[in-house]
Amino acid sequence: MYGSKESSDHDTIAQKSLSKGTLVEFSEKNREHVGKIIHVEHKTNGSARYDIEDSSGKIYSIADKAITYAMPIAPNDEKKIQQLFGEFASAHEKSEMELFHDLDMSTELFEMVWEEALDQEEEKHEVSPMSLIELIHSRSASGIESYKAWKLLRTDLGHVFFKDIKDHGRVVSFKARAAKAVEASKQTFCMNPDHSLEDLCFV
Repeated sequence: MYGSKESSDHDTIAQKSLSKGTLVEFSEKNREHVGKIIHVEHKTNGSARYDIEDSSGKIYSIADKAITYAMPIAPNDEKKIQQLFGEFASAHEKSEMELFHDLDMSTELFEMVWEEALDQEEEKHEVSPMSLIELIHSRSASGIESYKAWKLLRTDLGHVFFKDIKDHGRVVSFKARAAKAVEASKQTFCMNPDHSLEDLCFV
């Protein structure tokens, strides 16, 4: 149920080189950026390297392993592509609180997703960005919503309940932590002064 479609989509992306026009989040000199792939170079060893342009027009030359998230877009409407690029870049800068607001979620709903994932009959106990949106809002996620959900699942709060699951070096889904591990993580999380006013810490 959880993570099946999303994981398979990302598996496909991870195993093949990304195409020109793909919106990506990537790491460069220990900093995260977002941009659009404008050129793909295939190496003789089977790997790929990309020229990526960020929203300010700066060009980066990045190895495939530096890509942390990829969102393909249909390159048929340049105006729509630029709008989506702008939304993607804006989503990258969102705080945890802003991500919750944009996705119309709360800490309680987020914890409910964890409980639901933990109660799955199969042993995977995984959730994907897409299934997070489907469970909360009973509809499919847009590309931007899926990216925001992915970012939320990777925040400090997200890691209280879930741990990253990687495929080919990229985080593609999230596994629900055991209840005891979550309780311990909550205590550590709430001891941090930056988190002391979080709703989670009043439960």
